[in-house]
Amino acid sequence: MYCRIEHESKGRLRIRMRQRYMLMEEADLLEGYLRRIPGIKEAKVNERTANVVITYGTRYLKSKGSASDKDIRDDIIRCLSEFDYDECRELAVREPSTFPLASARQTRHDYENKMAFMVVKRIFKRMFLPVSLRRIIVNIKAVPFICRGLKGIFKGRLDVEVLDAISISASLLLGDFATAGSVIFMLQIGDLMDEWTRRKSVQDLAAAMALNVDRVWVKTESGEEVLVGIDEVHTGDTVIIRTGNLIPLDGEVVSGDAMVNQSSITGEPLAVHKKEGGYIYAGSVVEDGELLVKVRSESGSGRYDRIISMIEDSEKLKSAAEERAFSMADRLVPWTLGATALTFALTRNVARATAILMVDFCCALKLSMPIAVLSAMREAGSNHISVKGGKFMEAFAKSNTIVLDKTGTLTEASPRVKQVVPFGDNDEIEMLRLAACLEEHYPHSLANAVVKEAKDRGIDHEERHSKVEYVVAHGIASSIDGEKVRIGSYHFLFEDEGVVLSDEDKQKLDEMPEEYSRLYLSLGERLAAVILIEDPLKNEAKDAILALKDMGFEKIVMMTGDGQKTARSIATQVGVDEYHFEVLPEDKANFIKEEHAAGRTVVMVGDGVNDSPALSEADVGVAMSSGAAISREIADVTISEDDLFALVRLRRLSELLMKRIDNNYRFILIFNAILMGLGGFGVLPSSSTALLHNASTLMIGLNSMTDLEK
Repeated sequence: MYCRIEHESKGRLRIRMRQRYMLMEEADLLEGYLRRIPGIKEAKVNERTANVVITYGTRYLKSKGSASDKDIRDDIIRCLSEFDYDECRELAVREPSTFPLASARQTRHDYENKMAFMVVKRIFKRMFLPVSLRRIIVNIKAVPFICRGLKGIFKGRLDVEVLDAISISASLLLGDFATAGSVIFMLQIGDLMDEWTRRKSVQDLAAAMALNVDRVWVKTESGEEVLVGIDEVHTGDTVIIRTGNLIPLDGEVVSGDAMVNQSSITGEPLAVHKKEGGYIYAGSVVEDGELLVKVRSESGSGRYDRIISMIEDSEKLKSAAEERAFSMADRLVPWTLGATALTFALTRNVARATAILMVDFCCALKLSMPIAVLSAMREAGSNHISVKGGKFMEAFAKSNTIVLDKTGTLTEASPRVKQVVPFGDNDEIEMLRLAACLEEHYPHSLANAVVKEAKDRGIDHEERHSKVEYVVAHGIASSIDGEKVRIGSYHFLFEDEGVVLSDEDKQKLDEMPEEYSRLYLSLGERLAAVILIEDPLKNEAKDAILALKDMGFEKIVMMTGDGQKTARSIATQVGVDEYHFEVLPEDKANFIKEEHAAGRTVVMVGDGVNDSPALSEADVGVAMSSGAAISREIADVTISEDDLFALVRLRRLSELLMKRIDNNYRFILIFNAILMGLGGFGVLPSSSTALLHNASTLMIGLNSMTDLEK
């Protein structure tokens, strides 16, 4: 497609597409297409001007290679020249996970038009309609507000709706139609802003929480298990979902038995039992067991709407600060009414009393607080941090203990196999083949390393084993040719399963280097091989720990299932305050309980199935985006797997949010109290206090929508 570079600077391009009109659907397609290109951090398309702003660079590449910024730039230009809307529509059908499920572009466009229409309509009425007609319109518009206020009074409430109704009614009774019209207009603008911001923030969250499943196990008619892309699965296919797996598609259980956590869909706090004939939903997670599911809806069908509904209905969206604001707003209504009555009793001046009545604390409190929280969550999302509720940002801001899992969190998300050491007469290649065959069923960072090593060596592995059983935080058990086969930790094989370790094998184990993680493989009752896993630290791990300390975390703890020597080596390198080794899932959760008992607020960061109990127990559970499905499901926050500094940014954003909320409180209370005083003493008329009050409410609402980090 024809396009022209309008402006260029280091790592940034602004390009004009050569088309007269750009539809919103076309803008979404182009944006999704560009985001597929390696090295692009961000691509923003403006459908009104047909301009594209692209931020790119080698630092945004997931896999570092020999590519340069110039190579990425050339690739962007080539892709744009080859871009075609019809081909992109076909691509979006084949790869729905690559393109946005729903765009906020239409929402923004709708609300911008609504806002502009309201303003233009008001200007037109003020300039061209006669006063008598304007008064009739104000009376008609006042009816819904007065009715809501009367309903509140009949129910025994003195809330903001009652105060709004009294303010509008008083202005109408005094014949001050201009003030009544201004109050109604500002209330309508405030409602529209609140609705707009909430809807946009919910859409942003829903997009961030959308399923991220690329492949799934399908059972063919011949009974073979085949790993295929999610986009290749169709209605009627049978998929296999095992312990710890996220369910990517709606379907009916045809066989199996499992406990399924579907809180993200139904709101149920506990896992529910699913068996043959039961129905399961995309987005739920198998906590324990295995299911064969016949697919009833293909990828992308209906799941976005369910996520939207879940977020809108969830009380998680409301932080304690929001609840306090709403409670305070309603508690201040009687004080406003009391001040109005007292002023009239002392002065017998209706104008002064009305001037106080035009001012209240409720509008600004109820408008600015939700907008501030949701805007902060949106800003976190733009930093690749998905936060499921405002209360978690509040908890993160005041937390003082952070617990970090080692593997996949402090260390790289893709550890590498350093060496495969066979025992007995076993062959190294055959042992790696068998290990990869078992591990591919339960993807985790260590399992992925084994599968990748087999692939890199060109080792094919057929499904020769029987049903695979996964034991959380221990390992995998199955059988091959009637012989028991296990792979997992030392504790699992030698203590739980009773695998025999000869004196010769013990000596060989003792001679192995301690700095590597180990996976033990057994055939029958004898040790068959040990796989040494190199688990290098993330480049930013040490600096991120130092930054977290600077941000106010008093206690930083590392927990791992590895042995003491490996744990001590990693802990020393990154500089944590304390470390725990050979821990089980319940050990992590128990540690957090002990911290709670000591009065501390705890953040847990992890990525595996074994981290799930601790993520659930913590005040804020943070999962890595590349981690196990169940950890992402249970966690309150999800961050990018290759960016530990996201924790630092989230801490900073959370603290800035709480500072903004406190500033909003102070400004609203002080400014409106001053207006009440000026109105009560006759310095300002009711029209002026109403105008200043509504203008300040609008101003603080707009300010709450701005980014915290400027």
